[in-house]
Amino acid sequence: MALVPRGEPTEAGFEPSRLERVRTYFDGFVESGRVAGWLATVSRGGSLVWCARGGHRDRERGLAVEDDTIWRLYSMTKPVTAVAAMMLYEEGAFDLNDEVGRWIPEFADPRVYVGGPVGALRTRPASAPIRVHHLFTHTAGLTYGFQNANPVDALYRAMGYDETRWVFPEGIDLEGAVRDWSSAPLLFDPGSAWNYSVAIDVLGRLVEIWSGERLDAFIARRILEPLGMVDTTWSCREEDRDRLAMLYVNWEGRAVAVPDLAEAATKPPTLFTGGGGLLSTAADYERFMAMLVGGGARDGVRYLTARTVDLMGANFLPSGGTLEAMSRDTFSEVGQAGVGFGLGVATMVDPVANRSLVSPGSISWGGAASTFFWVDRAQGLAVALYAQLLPSTSYPWRRALQQLVYAAMLG
Repeated sequence: MALVPRGEPTEAGFEPSRLERVRTYFDGFVESGRVAGWLATVSRGGSLVWCARGGHRDRERGLAVEDDTIWRLYSMTKPVTAVAAMMLYEEGAFDLNDEVGRWIPEFADPRVYVGGPVGALRTRPASAPIRVHHLFTHTAGLTYGFQNANPVDALYRAMGYDETRWVFPEGIDLEGAVRDWSSAPLLFDPGSAWNYSVAIDVLGRLVEIWSGERLDAFIARRILEPLGMVDTTWSCREEDRDRLAMLYVNWEGRAVAVPDLAEAATKPPTLFTGGGGLLSTAADYERFMAMLVGGGARDGVRYLTARTVDLMGANFLPSGGTLEAMSRDTFSEVGQAGVGFGLGVATMVDPVANRSLVSPGSISWGGAASTFFWVDRAQGLAVALYAQLLPSTSYPWRRALQQLVYAAMLG
């Protein structure tokens, strides 16, 4: 689908020459070989205002980034899953304070890691149950195998879950994966800290239980199809293979293709993880962001109420805490200073502490291969960046993009 801006940037309060600084900035990374290609979109009031792209979707084959290039979203899948869950919340399927063990018995009596190596972990009973809001906010005490920070992470890897290589046990489905993760101890008592984790994947399993549908089917029926996200899938269709971007890793300051890892996106999964896995185009994800900017509605179709969207962007961390204060690890898909966490998304609490121009209440998240988005409802703004470079922390692109976009907003 082509990216066609509606009107002139000046009509939406942007200075065109200042927006072009975004192109100059990212093209510099292409020219130096640090990234193969990129694409960025800027929307306001639900309409595309400006977009730009540069470099190659597949540098080795000489294929340029195009409007319809397909990108691996990785963790930009998480907000989609969170919206799916909140649609069921609005139907009365659950309360945010409900105990997860009510639906997944394996989580009914969680234990917390206190010491010891893999194979001899010492644990104690958790002081509080895991509640549904803990899953939305990564405060349940779960983790990711790729964190490589403690023996619990190592246990996840030993069970076959290695997100860095997109490797999972053969034939596993979401129910089986959740059962595996529940067998590992928590890192901390639920609600007492923040740790990036499989929590949204577990939330995806709850979506299956509440809806009676497999996660991918529910998301397709209730979100993707009504929004017209025709290119958003869990694996790349055969006829679209040439549109799929190559995947790259940062190797000593240069983007190096990893075709073996890239190939994973072409294989239909058995494990539909709510925390990652979607492929999409910039045009498709722009429609999803516009729905959030519109307070849960787009093109006359309502997905959530504006009140629910506002709740998703509220800071759920205890006592108004931030990721900087509560995170057990430094990994996050956004900066941690001045940033809280809502229902499936990070939320800006204090722009001064964050040292940025982003409005309070703006929500955001990114993906492992350097995709990123934020929605600033106060300004009617939605911005996204697409690249395919691992890890996402290679360069400060996300903050730079925010800086450049707000500096171009004059009215």
